[in-house]
Amino acid sequence: MSYLDNILFALLLVAGFGFFTASVKKIYRNINLGVDVDRKDNPKARWKNMALIALGQSRMVRRPVAGILHIFVYVGFIIINIELLEIIIDGLFGTHRIFAPYLGVVYDVLIASFEILAILVIFAVTVFWIRRNFIRLKRFIHSDLTGFPKSDANYILYFETVLMILFLLMNAADFHLQNVPGGFSHFHKAGSFPISQVIAPIFNGTSNELVGLLYELFWWLHITGILIFMNYLYFSKHLHILLAFPNTYFANLKPEGQFDNLASVTKEVKLMMDPNADPFAAAPVDENAAPSKFGASDVQDLNWVQLLNAYTCTECGRCTSACPANQTGKKLSPRKIMMDTRDRLTEVGKNIDANKGTFVPDNKTLLNDYITPEELWACTSCNACVEECPVNISPLSIIMDMRRFLVMEQSAAPMSLNAMMTNIENNGAPWQYSQQDRLNWKNEN
Repeated sequence: MSYLDNILFALLLVAGFGFFTASVKKIYRNINLGVDVDRKDNPKARWKNMALIALGQSRMVRRPVAGILHIFVYVGFIIINIELLEIIIDGLFGTHRIFAPYLGVVYDVLIASFEILAILVIFAVTVFWIRRNFIRLKRFIHSDLTGFPKSDANYILYFETVLMILFLLMNAADFHLQNVPGGFSHFHKAGSFPISQVIAPIFNGTSNELVGLLYELFWWLHITGILIFMNYLYFSKHLHILLAFPNTYFANLKPEGQFDNLASVTKEVKLMMDPNADPFAAAPVDENAAPSKFGASDVQDLNWVQLLNAYTCTECGRCTSACPANQTGKKLSPRKIMMDTRDRLTEVGKNIDANKGTFVPDNKTLLNDYITPEELWACTSCNACVEECPVNISPLSIIMDMRRFLVMEQSAAPMSLNAMMTNIENNGAPWQYSQQDRLNWKNEN
Protein backbone atom coordinates (compact mmCIF):
# COMPACT_ATOMS: atom_id res chain seq x y z
CA MET A 1 0.00 0.00 0.00
CA SER A 2 1.19 3.53 -0.75
CA TYR A 3 1.39 6.35 1.76
CA LEU A 4 -1.77 7.80 0.20
CA ASP A 5 -3.54 4.49 0.83
CA ASN A 6 -2.35 4.56 4.45
CA ILE A 7 -3.74 8.07 4.90
CA LEU A 8 -7.06 7.18 3.26
CA PHE A 9 -7.31 4.12 5.48
CA ALA A 10 -6.64 6.21 8.59
CA LEU A 11 -9.40 8.64 7.56
CA LEU A 12 -11.76 5.71 6.97
CA LEU A 13 -11.03 4.37 10.45
CA VAL A 14 -11.56 7.77 12.07
CA ALA A 15 -14.89 8.21 10.26
CA GLY A 16 -16.08 4.66 11.02
CA PHE A 17 -15.20 4.67 14.70
CA GLY A 18 -16.27 8.31 15.05
CA PHE A 19 -19.81 7.60 13.86
CA PHE A 20 -19.91 4.46 15.99
CA THR A 21 -18.83 6.39 19.10
CA ALA A 22 -21.52 9.02 18.47
CA SER A 23 -24.15 6.26 18.20
CA VAL A 24 -22.97 4.62 21.42
CA LYS A 25 -23.24 7.97 23.23
CA LYS A 26 -26.84 8.37 22.02
CA ILE A 27 -27.75 4.87 23.19
CA TYR A 28 -26.13 5.52 26.58
CA ARG A 29 -27.97 8.86 26.86
CA ASN A 30 -31.31 7.32 25.94
CA ILE A 31 -30.94 4.43 28.37
CA ASN A 32 -30.17 6.87 31.16
CA LEU A 33 -33.47 8.66 30.56
CA GLY A 34 -34.96 5.85 32.63
CA VAL A 35 -35.53 5.85 36.38
CA ASP A 36 -32.53 4.79 38.42
CA VAL A 37 -32.54 1.28 39.85
CA ASP A 38 -29.82 -0.47 41.81
CA ARG A 39 -28.45 -3.54 40.04
CA LYS A 40 -25.01 -3.65 41.64
CA ASP A 41 -25.81 -6.33 44.21
CA ASN A 42 -24.35 -9.85 44.13
CA PRO A 43 -21.64 -9.27 41.51
CA LYS A 44 -20.56 -12.93 41.62
CA ALA A 45 -24.00 -14.13 40.54
CA ARG A 46 -24.16 -11.41 37.90
CA TRP A 47 -20.83 -12.37 36.34
CA LYS A 48 -21.96 -15.99 36.31
CA ASN A 49 -25.25 -15.07 34.67
CA MET A 50 -23.44 -13.12 31.96
CA ALA A 51 -20.92 -15.90 31.37
CA LEU A 52 -23.60 -18.59 31.02
CA ILE A 53 -26.20 -16.70 28.99
CA ALA A 54 -24.39 -14.01 26.97
CA LEU A 55 -21.07 -15.78 26.45
CA GLY A 56 -22.11 -19.41 26.85
CA GLN A 57 -25.40 -19.10 24.87
CA SER A 58 -27.04 -21.46 27.38
CA ARG A 59 -30.59 -20.39 26.52
CA MET A 60 -30.04 -20.53 22.77
CA VAL A 61 -29.24 -24.24 22.78
CA ARG A 62 -32.62 -25.11 24.30
CA ARG A 63 -33.63 -25.32 20.64
CA PRO A 64 -30.62 -27.34 19.47
CA VAL A 65 -30.69 -26.73 15.70
CA ALA A 66 -31.07 -22.96 15.88
CA GLY A 67 -28.83 -22.84 18.95
CA ILE A 68 -25.86 -24.65 17.39
CA LEU A 69 -26.14 -22.68 14.16
CA HIS A 70 -26.29 -19.44 16.13
CA ILE A 71 -23.12 -20.46 17.98
CA PHE A 72 -21.39 -20.94 14.60
CA VAL A 73 -22.36 -17.41 13.58
CA TYR A 74 -21.67 -15.87 16.98
CA VAL A 75 -18.28 -17.50 17.60
CA GLY A 76 -17.22 -17.28 13.98
CA PHE A 77 -18.09 -13.66 13.49
CA ILE A 78 -16.53 -12.54 16.78
CA ILE A 79 -13.32 -14.60 16.50
CA ILE A 80 -12.74 -13.87 12.81
CA ASN A 81 -12.87 -10.18 13.61
CA ILE A 82 -9.90 -10.66 15.94
CA GLU A 83 -7.99 -10.44 12.66
CA LEU A 84 -9.38 -6.91 12.40
CA LEU A 85 -6.56 -5.76 14.69
CA GLU A 86 -3.95 -7.07 12.25
CA ILE A 87 -5.82 -5.58 9.29
CA ILE A 88 -5.84 -2.18 10.99
CA ILE A 89 -2.09 -2.30 11.70
CA ASP A 90 -1.31 -3.49 8.17
CA GLY A 91 -3.54 -0.77 6.74
CA LEU A 92 -1.95 2.01 8.77
CA PHE A 93 1.67 1.00 8.24
CA GLY A 94 1.57 -0.80 4.89
CA THR A 95 2.77 -4.12 6.34
CA HIS A 96 1.67 -7.64 5.37
CA ARG A 97 0.42 -10.02 8.09
CA ILE A 98 2.48 -8.33 10.73
CA PHE A 99 1.67 -10.85 13.48
CA ALA A 100 2.93 -13.88 11.55
CA PRO A 101 6.66 -13.61 12.46
CA TYR A 102 5.83 -13.22 16.15
CA LEU A 103 3.24 -15.99 16.51
CA GLY A 104 4.78 -18.62 14.24
CA VAL A 105 2.81 -21.88 14.22
CA VAL A 106 0.11 -20.32 16.41
CA TYR A 107 -0.56 -17.84 13.60
CA ASP A 108 -1.04 -20.70 11.12
CA VAL A 109 -3.53 -22.36 13.48
CA LEU A 110 -5.41 -19.09 13.97
CA ILE A 111 -5.77 -18.34 10.26
CA ALA A 112 -6.85 -21.92 9.56
CA SER A 113 -9.42 -21.69 12.36
CA PHE A 114 -10.71 -18.39 11.00
CA GLU A 115 -11.25 -19.93 7.58
CA ILE A 116 -13.08 -22.99 8.92
CA LEU A 117 -15.29 -20.73 11.04
CA ALA A 118 -16.00 -18.55 7.99
CA ILE A 119 -17.37 -21.57 6.13
CA LEU A 120 -19.47 -22.54 9.16
CA VAL A 121 -20.84 -18.98 9.34
CA ILE A 122 -21.81 -19.06 5.65
CA PHE A 123 -23.50 -22.45 6.17
CA ALA A 124 -25.40 -21.29 9.28
CA VAL A 125 -26.48 -18.00 7.67
CA THR A 126 -27.75 -19.89 4.63
CA VAL A 127 -29.87 -22.16 6.84
CA PHE A 128 -31.21 -19.13 8.73
CA TRP A 129 -32.13 -17.45 5.44
CA ILE A 130 -33.98 -20.59 4.26
CA ARG A 131 -35.84 -20.88 7.59
CA ARG A 132 -36.89 -17.25 7.40
CA ASN A 133 -37.75 -16.94 3.69
CA PHE A 134 -38.71 -20.42 2.47
CA ILE A 135 -39.78 -22.50 5.47
CA ARG A 136 -41.22 -19.26 6.94
CA LEU A 137 -41.38 -20.21 10.59
CA LYS A 138 -44.46 -18.72 12.22
CA ARG A 139 -42.55 -16.41 14.56
CA PHE A 140 -40.73 -14.89 11.57
CA ILE A 141 -43.91 -14.05 9.66
CA HIS A 142 -45.99 -12.94 12.65
CA SER A 143 -48.12 -9.82 12.18
CA ASP A 144 -45.99 -7.84 14.67
CA LEU A 145 -42.88 -8.21 12.49
CA THR A 146 -43.39 -6.00 9.46
CA GLY A 147 -41.58 -3.29 7.53
CA PHE A 148 -37.94 -2.60 8.40
CA PRO A 149 -37.75 -5.06 11.36
CA LYS A 150 -38.72 -7.89 9.01
CA SER A 151 -36.22 -6.83 6.31
CA ASP A 152 -33.51 -6.05 8.85
CA ALA A 153 -32.94 -9.75 9.60
CA ASN A 154 -32.28 -10.48 5.92
CA TYR A 155 -29.99 -7.46 5.58
CA ILE A 156 -27.88 -8.84 8.43
CA LEU A 157 -27.71 -12.29 6.82
CA TYR A 158 -26.60 -10.75 3.50
CA PHE A 159 -24.02 -8.58 5.27
CA GLU A 160 -22.49 -11.52 7.13
CA THR A 161 -22.38 -13.71 4.03
CA VAL A 162 -20.69 -11.03 1.91
CA LEU A 163 -18.13 -10.26 4.64
CA MET A 164 -17.20 -13.93 4.99
CA ILE A 165 -16.91 -14.38 1.20
CA LEU A 166 -14.70 -11.29 0.94
CA PHE A 167 -12.56 -12.63 3.78
CA LEU A 168 -12.01 -15.93 1.95
CA LEU A 169 -11.40 -14.27 -1.43
CA MET A 170 -8.88 -11.92 0.17
CA ASN A 171 -7.06 -14.88 1.68
CA ALA A 172 -7.22 -16.82 -1.59
CA ALA A 173 -5.59 -13.94 -3.51
CA ASP A 174 -3.04 -13.61 -0.70
CA PHE A 175 -2.25 -17.36 -0.87
CA HIS A 176 -1.81 -17.15 -4.66
CA LEU A 177 0.61 -14.21 -4.40
CA GLN A 178 2.56 -15.80 -1.55
CA ASN A 179 3.32 -18.76 -3.80
CA VAL A 180 4.43 -16.85 -6.90
CA PRO A 181 7.83 -18.31 -7.95
CA GLY A 182 10.52 -15.90 -6.89
CA GLY A 183 8.07 -13.92 -4.76
CA PHE A 184 5.80 -10.99 -5.56
CA SER A 185 6.00 -7.55 -4.03
CA HIS A 186 5.76 -7.68 -0.20
CA PHE A 187 3.72 -10.92 -0.01
CA HIS A 188 5.75 -13.29 2.16
CA LYS A 189 4.61 -16.76 3.19
CA ALA A 190 2.47 -16.53 6.31
CA GLY A 191 -0.57 -18.40 7.58
CA SER A 192 -2.35 -21.64 6.76
CA PHE A 193 -5.30 -21.52 4.34
CA PRO A 194 -7.31 -24.79 4.28
CA ILE A 195 -10.32 -23.20 2.57
CA SER A 196 -8.92 -20.35 0.48
CA GLN A 197 -6.23 -22.56 -1.06
CA VAL A 198 -9.11 -24.49 -2.64
CA ILE A 199 -10.47 -21.21 -4.02
CA ALA A 200 -7.07 -19.88 -5.14
CA PRO A 201 -6.99 -21.76 -8.50
CA ILE A 202 -9.58 -19.28 -9.85
CA PHE A 203 -6.65 -16.87 -10.17
CA ASN A 204 -4.57 -19.25 -12.32
CA GLY A 205 -3.85 -17.73 -15.68
CA THR A 206 -4.35 -14.23 -14.30
CA SER A 207 -1.43 -11.81 -14.19
CA ASN A 208 0.11 -11.34 -10.77
CA GLU A 209 -0.46 -7.59 -11.04
CA LEU A 210 -4.20 -8.11 -11.54
CA VAL A 211 -4.36 -10.59 -8.66
CA GLY A 212 -2.59 -7.98 -6.55
CA LEU A 213 -5.24 -5.41 -7.51
CA LEU A 214 -8.00 -7.90 -6.72
CA TYR A 215 -6.41 -8.56 -3.32
CA GLU A 216 -6.42 -4.82 -2.63
CA LEU A 217 -10.07 -4.64 -3.73
CA PHE A 218 -11.15 -7.54 -1.49
CA TRP A 219 -9.13 -6.09 1.39
CA TRP A 220 -10.71 -2.63 1.09
CA LEU A 221 -14.22 -4.02 0.63
CA HIS A 222 -13.81 -6.32 3.65
CA ILE A 223 -12.63 -3.66 6.08
CA THR A 224 -15.08 -1.07 4.74
CA GLY A 225 -17.89 -3.62 5.06
CA ILE A 226 -16.95 -4.28 8.67
CA LEU A 227 -17.03 -0.56 9.49
CA ILE A 228 -20.37 -0.11 7.71
CA PHE A 229 -21.81 -3.11 9.53
CA MET A 230 -20.50 -1.77 12.86
CA ASN A 231 -22.38 1.49 12.30
CA TYR A 232 -25.47 -0.29 11.03
CA LEU A 233 -25.81 -1.93 14.46
CA TYR A 234 -27.28 1.30 15.87
CA PHE A 235 -30.32 0.93 13.61
CA SER A 236 -30.54 -2.86 13.80
CA LYS A 237 -31.72 -5.63 16.06
CA HIS A 238 -28.15 -6.93 15.79
CA LEU A 239 -27.21 -4.42 18.49
CA HIS A 240 -27.69 -7.35 20.86
CA ILE A 241 -24.23 -8.71 19.98
CA LEU A 242 -22.88 -5.82 22.08
CA LEU A 243 -25.65 -5.21 24.62
CA ALA A 244 -26.34 -8.85 25.53
CA PHE A 245 -23.40 -8.71 27.93
CA PRO A 246 -24.47 -5.71 30.07
CA ASN A 247 -28.11 -6.80 29.74
CA THR A 248 -27.45 -10.22 31.28
CA TYR A 249 -25.16 -8.74 33.92
CA PHE A 250 -27.79 -6.24 35.10
CA ALA A 251 -30.69 -8.69 34.78
CA ASN A 252 -33.14 -9.14 37.64
CA LEU A 253 -31.82 -11.91 39.90
CA LYS A 254 -34.96 -12.15 42.02
CA PRO A 255 -37.22 -15.20 41.60
CA GLU A 256 -39.47 -14.94 38.56
CA GLY A 257 -42.91 -13.77 39.61
CA GLN A 258 -41.62 -11.62 42.47
CA PHE A 259 -42.72 -8.05 41.79
CA ASP A 260 -41.30 -4.90 43.30
CA ASN A 261 -43.29 -2.67 45.63
CA LEU A 262 -43.54 1.07 45.21
CA ALA A 263 -41.52 2.66 48.00
CA SER A 264 -44.05 5.48 48.52
CA VAL A 265 -46.97 3.04 48.84
CA THR A 266 -45.00 0.72 51.13
CA LYS A 267 -44.21 3.64 53.39
CA GLU A 268 -47.87 4.68 53.60
CA VAL A 269 -49.00 1.12 54.37
CA LYS A 270 -46.41 0.78 57.14
CA LEU A 271 -47.64 4.03 58.67
CA MET A 272 -51.22 2.75 58.54
CA MET A 273 -50.31 -0.60 60.11
CA ASP A 274 -48.08 0.75 62.85
CA PRO A 275 -50.18 2.20 65.72
CA ASN A 276 -47.09 3.90 67.18
CA ALA A 277 -46.08 5.65 63.98
CA ASP A 278 -46.29 9.42 63.82
CA PRO A 279 -47.60 10.37 60.36
CA PHE A 280 -46.42 13.94 60.91
CA ALA A 281 -42.83 12.75 61.35
CA ALA A 282 -42.55 11.98 57.66
CA ALA A 283 -39.94 13.86 55.65
CA PRO A 284 -41.15 17.25 54.41
CA VAL A 285 -42.44 17.37 50.88
CA ASP A 286 -40.58 19.46 48.33
CA GLU A 287 -43.32 21.59 46.78
CA ASN A 288 -41.13 22.40 43.77
CA ALA A 289 -40.44 18.74 42.95
CA ALA A 290 -42.34 17.08 40.12
CA PRO A 291 -45.19 14.91 41.39
CA SER A 292 -44.35 11.23 41.59
CA LYS A 293 -46.13 8.91 39.20
CA PHE A 294 -47.45 5.46 39.97
CA GLY A 295 -46.37 3.07 37.24
CA ALA A 296 -45.31 4.05 33.73
CA SER A 297 -47.03 5.75 30.82
CA ASP A 298 -43.94 6.66 28.82
CA VAL A 299 -40.34 5.50 28.45
CA GLN A 300 -39.02 8.07 30.95
CA ASP A 301 -41.13 6.36 33.65
CA LEU A 302 -39.48 2.97 33.07
CA ASN A 303 -36.20 2.14 34.76
CA TRP A 304 -32.93 2.18 32.84
CA VAL A 305 -32.63 -1.63 32.84
CA GLN A 306 -35.99 -1.90 31.06
CA LEU A 307 -34.75 0.58 28.44
CA LEU A 308 -31.55 -1.45 28.09
CA ASN A 309 -33.80 -4.50 27.57
CA ALA A 310 -35.54 -2.68 24.71
CA TYR A 311 -32.27 -1.95 22.91
CA THR A 312 -31.05 -5.52 23.48
CA CYS A 313 -34.13 -7.24 22.03
CA THR A 314 -33.11 -9.67 19.26
CA GLU A 315 -36.64 -9.70 17.78
CA CYS A 316 -36.34 -13.49 17.57
CA GLY A 317 -39.99 -13.96 18.58
CA ARG A 318 -39.36 -16.77 21.07
CA CYS A 319 -41.23 -14.78 23.70
CA THR A 320 -44.29 -14.29 21.49
CA SER A 321 -44.31 -17.92 20.31
CA ALA A 322 -44.41 -19.03 23.98
CA CYS A 323 -47.03 -16.47 25.09
CA PRO A 324 -50.34 -18.21 25.96
CA ALA A 325 -52.31 -15.00 25.36
CA ASN A 326 -50.86 -14.67 21.87
CA GLN A 327 -51.46 -18.36 21.15
CA THR A 328 -55.16 -17.90 21.87
CA GLY A 329 -55.48 -15.02 19.40
CA LYS A 330 -55.20 -12.04 21.74
CA LYS A 331 -53.36 -8.92 20.59
CA LEU A 332 -50.53 -9.21 23.10
CA SER A 333 -47.08 -9.89 21.65
CA PRO A 334 -44.17 -9.56 24.11
CA ARG A 335 -41.83 -8.97 21.16
CA LYS A 336 -43.99 -6.02 20.07
CA ILE A 337 -43.88 -4.62 23.62
CA MET A 338 -40.08 -4.48 23.42
CA MET A 339 -40.00 -3.17 19.85
CA ASP A 340 -42.55 -0.46 20.66
CA THR A 341 -40.55 0.58 23.72
CA ARG A 342 -37.39 0.88 21.63
CA ASP A 343 -39.22 2.80 18.87
CA ARG A 344 -40.65 5.26 21.38
CA LEU A 345 -37.26 5.63 23.09
CA THR A 346 -35.65 6.35 19.72
CA GLU A 347 -38.34 8.93 19.00
CA VAL A 348 -37.72 10.63 22.36
CA GLY A 349 -33.98 10.63 21.65
CA LYS A 350 -34.53 12.33 18.28
CA ASN A 351 -36.75 14.90 20.01
CA ILE A 352 -33.93 15.68 22.45
CA ASP A 353 -31.39 15.95 19.63
CA ALA A 354 -33.66 18.28 17.66
CA ASN A 355 -34.18 20.53 20.69
CA LYS A 356 -30.53 20.81 21.77
CA GLY A 357 -30.62 18.43 24.70
CA THR A 358 -34.11 19.14 26.01
CA PHE A 359 -37.19 16.99 25.57
CA VAL A 360 -40.13 19.00 24.27
CA PRO A 361 -43.53 17.34 24.94
CA ASP A 362 -44.83 15.89 21.69
CA ASN A 363 -48.31 14.84 22.86
CA LYS A 364 -47.36 11.18 22.53
CA THR A 365 -46.77 8.46 25.10
CA LEU A 366 -45.73 4.83 25.01
CA LEU A 367 -49.13 3.97 26.43
CA ASN A 368 -51.94 4.34 23.90
CA ASP A 369 -49.80 5.72 21.04
CA TYR A 370 -47.65 2.59 20.86
CA ILE A 371 -49.04 0.00 23.29
CA THR A 372 -52.78 -0.32 23.90
CA PRO A 373 -54.45 -1.23 27.22
CA GLU A 374 -55.98 -4.22 25.43
CA GLU A 375 -52.51 -5.65 24.89
CA LEU A 376 -51.51 -5.04 28.50
CA TRP A 377 -54.60 -6.65 30.04
CA ALA A 378 -54.26 -9.73 27.82
CA CYS A 379 -51.11 -10.70 29.73
CA THR A 380 -51.51 -13.60 32.16
CA SER A 381 -48.24 -12.68 33.97
CA CYS A 382 -47.08 -16.28 33.54
CA ASN A 383 -43.43 -15.32 32.86
CA ALA A 384 -43.23 -17.54 29.75
CA CYS A 385 -41.74 -14.64 27.75
CA VAL A 386 -39.10 -14.02 30.42
CA GLU A 387 -38.23 -17.71 30.59
CA GLU A 388 -37.85 -18.00 26.81
CA CYS A 389 -35.75 -14.91 26.13
CA PRO A 390 -32.17 -15.89 25.19
CA VAL A 391 -30.70 -12.67 26.66
CA ASN A 392 -32.66 -12.16 29.93
CA ILE A 393 -35.16 -9.55 28.68
CA SER A 394 -38.33 -9.05 30.73
CA PRO A 395 -41.31 -7.75 28.72
CA LEU A 396 -43.47 -8.61 31.74
CA SER A 397 -41.85 -5.92 33.90
CA ILE A 398 -42.84 -3.23 31.38
CA ILE A 399 -46.36 -4.64 31.10
CA MET A 400 -46.83 -4.63 34.87
CA ASP A 401 -45.53 -1.06 35.27
CA MET A 402 -47.92 0.17 32.60
CA ARG A 403 -50.81 -1.74 34.19
CA ARG A 404 -49.90 -0.11 37.47
CA PHE A 405 -50.27 3.29 35.84
CA LEU A 406 -53.68 2.37 34.41
CA VAL A 407 -54.95 1.20 37.79
CA MET A 408 -53.38 3.69 40.19
CA GLU A 409 -53.30 6.83 38.03
CA GLN A 410 -56.31 6.45 35.75
CA SER A 411 -58.55 3.90 37.51
CA ALA A 412 -58.75 2.31 34.08
CA ALA A 413 -58.75 -1.36 35.00
CA PRO A 414 -61.23 -3.75 33.34
CA MET A 415 -64.67 -3.93 34.98
CA SER A 416 -64.03 -7.41 36.40
CA LEU A 417 -60.82 -6.23 38.08
CA ASN A 418 -62.45 -3.07 39.43
CA ALA A 419 -65.25 -5.20 40.88
CA MET A 420 -62.74 -7.48 42.56
CA MET A 421 -60.82 -4.55 44.11
CA THR A 422 -64.06 -2.96 45.30
CA ASN A 423 -65.09 -6.23 46.95
CA ILE A 424 -61.72 -6.52 48.67
CA GLU A 425 -62.04 -2.95 49.93
CA ASN A 426 -65.60 -3.40 51.19
CA ASN A 427 -65.78 -7.09 52.10
CA GLY A 428 -62.18 -8.14 52.66
CA ALA A 429 -62.52 -10.76 49.91
CA PRO A 430 -62.72 -10.81 46.07
CA TRP A 431 -66.34 -11.97 46.15
CA GLN A 432 -69.46 -9.91 46.70
CA TYR A 433 -70.33 -11.39 50.06
CA SER A 434 -70.59 -9.57 53.34
CA GLN A 435 -67.83 -10.27 55.84
CA GLN A 436 -70.27 -12.26 57.98
CA ASP A 437 -70.91 -14.65 55.09
CA ARG A 438 -67.32 -15.18 54.01
CA LEU A 439 -67.02 -18.61 55.63
CA ASN A 440 -70.42 -19.96 54.58
CA TRP A 441 -68.75 -22.13 51.97
CA LYS A 442 -67.38 -24.43 54.67
CA ASN A 443 -70.91 -25.44 55.68
CA GLU A 444 -71.55 -26.80 52.21
CA ASN A 445 -68.84 -29.45 52.49
